[in-house]
Amino acid sequence: MSETPPNTLQYRFDGPEDAPVLILGPSLGTTWHMWDRQVPELAKQWRVFRFDLPGHGGAPAHPAGSVAELTGRLLATLDAVGVQRFGYAGCALGGAIGLELALRHPERLASLALVAASPRFGTADEFRQRGVIVRTNGLDPIARTSPDRWFTGSFAAAQPAITEWAVQMVRTTDPGCYIAACEALAAFDVRAELGRAAAPTLVLVGADDGVTGPAEARTLVAGIRDARLAVVPGASHLVPVEQPAAVTDLLVHHFSTAWQQPYDTGQTALPSLAALPVPLAPPPVVPVAEIAPAPVPAALPEPPDRYETGLKIRREVLGDAHVDRALTASDAFSGDFQDFLTRVTWGEVWDRPGLDRRTRSCITLTALVAGGHLEDLASHTRAALRNGLTPDEIKEVLLHTAVYCGVPAAHRAFRVAQGVIAEETTPDA
Repeated sequence: MSETPPNTLQYRFDGPEDAPVLILGPSLGTTWHMWDRQVPELAKQWRVFRFDLPGHGGAPAHPAGSVAELTGRLLATLDAVGVQRFGYAGCALGGAIGLELALRHPERLASLALVAASPRFGTADEFRQRGVIVRTNGLDPIARTSPDRWFTGSFAAAQPAITEWAVQMVRTTDPGCYIAACEALAAFDVRAELGRAAAPTLVLVGADDGVTGPAEARTLVAGIRDARLAVVPGASHLVPVEQPAAVTDLLVHHFSTAWQQPYDTGQTALPSLAALPVPLAPPPVVPVAEIAPAPVPAALPEPPDRYETGLKIRREVLGDAHVDRALTASDAFSGDFQDFLTRVTWGEVWDRPGLDRRTRSCITLTALVAGGHLEDLASHTRAALRNGLTPDEIKEVLLHTAVYCGVPAAHRAFRVAQGVIAEETTPDA
């Protein structure tokens, strides 16, 4: 296989070349092989297109930090092979891509199946914390615990070969691409937009899925106008692997009966010029002298409100839990100060393009040590980890402060940072 360009995805086709195209999208940490047991049956009716996420399954490691970017790469790949309209089934992160297609590119989508999916995957803090774990410890801790998230206990015990396959699949993923995918899921939230999804949709979930379970599936069904729910008993998160026959039957039935005709925008087409009952009159010619100059505005427009931008950045850097505590604790006395922090500190300074967030974290840690503000050092050590600094890099920053801020200040800072790093980078048992 030739090298995959950075803006496309690694893919393969199965099935008749003249059949309608059905795309199967993988979940985070898996490869297109998670669909192996569905392909023989699906390929009888469809030209099955499977793809790997960046850095997964040996695909080139070109990280993509948002679901929209992953979707754009998928569409660029399909454009390159001449596929314009298709059905789509995606699992978990692959399901997020399916929702992005339904909301932003409905003209391409004939029918949709969302497997173990959600309009919002957990919390942003959870996925950014997972990124910190991987950045510090590599993928081995995530790989070893994947079977617990993906399979029921009975299946994992009865199928040790498949369990080991799952572990190795995660372990061989590129860490940088995995972290970028975590960031994509952390930022993904389409709960308010579900009503705009119009493709016929099957929402399929394992009854024992503890990651994106039946509650999340029902949220999708309630929000999408043409959706139905299928709950598969005896299955957890990676339901196509754990209950392959049931999933195959549901997909075959859905895509056989709910393949939508070409997308209808609901707008009445304008008639051609030849169909108009009278010739179009040319527009009147206005003498230059009669064109009034544009009025001069009385005042410059107000600058944009920076609060929402600041709140978004503040949550991304410090975490939802920290920000929620600060905002909840504010009252009539401190509320204006919290508003100031959000607008100015986060909405203006942290949003400036001149420095990236890693550099701003280094500066912030140094400033806090220099000022003796250890009460804020813990939260900004967590923020530094979220912004991509490794524990070794944080250590170097603090060691540097010992020279310029004093050994006692650095000593206290090391003690605070050491506790935070141990807490944030220790994988769950």
